[in-house]
Amino acid sequence: MTATLDTAPSPTPEVLDVDPLGPGFGAVVRGVDLAAASDATVAAVRRALTDHKVLFFRDQELDPDSQIALGNRLGRLTASHPVVPGLDEAHAEIYALDSADNGFADVWHTDVTFVRRPPLGSILRAVTLPPSGGDTNWADLELAYASLSPAVRELADQLTAVHDGTREFGYYLAQRRQGEGNLWEGERYRLLEPVEHPVVRVHPETGRRSLFVNPGFTSHLLGVSDAESRHLLDLFYAHITKPEHIVRHRWRLGDVAMWDNRSTVHYANRDYGDQRRVMHRVTLRGDEPIGPGRLETATTR
Repeated sequence: MTATLDTAPSPTPEVLDVDPLGPGFGAVVRGVDLAAASDATVAAVRRALTDHKVLFFRDQELDPDSQIALGNRLGRLTASHPVVPGLDEAHAEIYALDSADNGFADVWHTDVTFVRRPPLGSILRAVTLPPSGGDTNWADLELAYASLSPAVRELADQLTAVHDGTREFGYYLAQRRQGEGNLWEGERYRLLEPVEHPVVRVHPETGRRSLFVNPGFTSHLLGVSDAESRHLLDLFYAHITKPEHIVRHRWRLGDVAMWDNRSTVHYANRDYGDQRRVMHRVTLRGDEPIGPGRLETATTR
């Protein structure tokens, strides 16, 4: 008997209508209803997120329930934050950034890098916007790494940074939560213990390298003097935030942004006075950052 092979063609991956905002960084996605997207569309969005690092969707009709559902289709959601409680008991995954409750993000940062496994990505939607102002900026950490001089890249590859959430969230945890934070990936946060991450992170899906430091949570570099740590971090931060590394988004109601937290930093402009700005964010579970040294060790075993 002659065996026959199943020669049915594989499904063709869905192609999105994508308008890139720059070479390899940032894109507007048109024609997608995130609340009703098919599995093929969600898979295409997930691929585009890795390719473009920041995606923007206009005219969406998400509410807390559908935002959580979308996050769980793209990955696995975390709690709202290790320290800050969720929107309510039914929506514990949503981190509400409300300017009326000090919900500002006016420092360059990558979300929650002060834990061992920072989030893979974030999904943010506009809920209440001021009449003007409140734009959000993202910087491409992969482009920032690639555009360093070779000698500085080689130095960065060898460095380790300490990330500490105490400055931003220590008082909140101690005073507003009485030392009882959230359950984050199986761990109850009662203290904010500093963690170490490589200064250069290797993306687990693409293999591309990025500068994985940020002014919001990186406290210092290991193995160098205090003065060297300050100067090196200042050099990295100034380089990361060069205009050619940045895309800026002017929000409208109905907008949704999602970004790869492994290869970007972001900054929300605080330029709207006493007007109110409310944003809802969910974050996808990530993995432990791996640097070039650990990657090279693993491949030579």
